[in-house]
Amino acid sequence: MVLRLGTSLSLPLRQQNALLLAAGYAPAWEERDLSTPDLAVVNSALDYMLAQHEPYPAFVVDRCWNLLRANQGALNLTEFLTAATDPAFSSAPVNLAVSLLAPDGLRPFIVNWEAVALHFIRGVEADAHADGMSKTAELLDRLLAFPDVRALSALTTPEDAQSPVLPMHFQRNGGSLRLFTTIATLGTPRDVTLEEIRIEFFFPMDEPTRQAFGRWMK
Repeated sequence: MVLRLGTSLSLPLRQQNALLLAAGYAPAWEERDLSTPDLAVVNSALDYMLAQHEPYPAFVVDRCWNLLRANQGALNLTEFLTAATDPAFSSAPVNLAVSLLAPDGLRPFIVNWEAVALHFIRGVEADAHADGMSKTAELLDRLLAFPDVRALSALTTPEDAQSPVLPMHFQRNGGSLRLFTTIATLGTPRDVTLEEIRIEFFFPMDEPTRQAFGRWMK
């Protein structure tokens, strides 16, 4: 009955487990690390999706926007923005939400930062309200503590409202990139970790951006 209620309410698997525990039952859904052998086929699928999206950036993140992996296009974008020849994606934890909103992160390089940040913070707020996870709430508090972020909630109309998608306009040292993103998830997940994985794909919005990524892959 608990599982039927959770399914009917479209509750995430993590919350269904929490309901089961509250009712005195063991969790029904596992939460495995991506490195476990059982998830090898999923890892292969993620690697395939990242590779097929080259030369454009693609990232795999968890529910709290912690970076799990990235393709070469993503590394090229990071190098363009930070001038780092070897981004520390694999040697230090990276949170894409923090990188986007922090003053010492990508914010100085996003021309339409207010519009992008407004769209993003509303998404994190929705996640925090929907999943009830302490980690998501802590991430939201951390993001709202950055300068000007909390004030964005008072805004109603982001820039470039006439566009069918929200562009992300990056600019550094005279170079300009215009991208938009899509988010993919794994269908019919039967594992908490898999349900919370997101794959973010960046696409060029103009010909100069497309050509720039093409050159970087040669």
